[in-house]
Amino acid sequence: MTPQAKHHNQILDRAQIEQKVTRIAYEIYERNFEEQELVLAGIYPNGYTLAEHLASRLQQISPIQVRLLQVKLNKDTPLQEPVQLQPEGVNLDSKVVILIDDVLNTGKTLAYTLNAFLPLNPKKVEVATLVDRHHPLYPVAATYTGYSLATTLRERVQVVLQQDEVAAYLL
Repeated sequence: MTPQAKHHNQILDRAQIEQKVTRIAYEIYERNFEEQELVLAGIYPNGYTLAEHLASRLQQISPIQVRLLQVKLNKDTPLQEPVQLQPEGVNLDSKVVILIDDVLNTGKTLAYTLNAFLPLNPKKVEVATLVDRHHPLYPVAATYTGYSLATTLRERVQVVLQQDEVAAYLL
């Protein structure tokens, strides 16, 4: 357990997170069953880890090819550095892109990352998040949500996705 997390409420444990990832994978498959390929774009670090979990679950339950894309940006000053997509030069033309982050709070991070995708002409962009906190300041809503949680603005949600610990905490 992380030192910070010891004194806070666990809202999701490993089994619950795995169950939510499985459910989101089925929902993604249901909404996109006609697609040959999906691009899961995870916001680094936790959104990308979540994207990896979703990709492996999707490959177990569907014939759809899944490509992973890592999205890096400076969450505090998103305008000062360009959003980086890795691998670079991925063809997103007419592809379904699912943008993934661990916590959807105000929508700011996701709103800034959309700028990197729109010029690449995706067929559609959907959003998947493990925890939706419902404090939208930007017009971004989750297409797929693992867990909805009404929090105060002062509270924080910390998601830990590591080998030895998988959990979400309300701080």
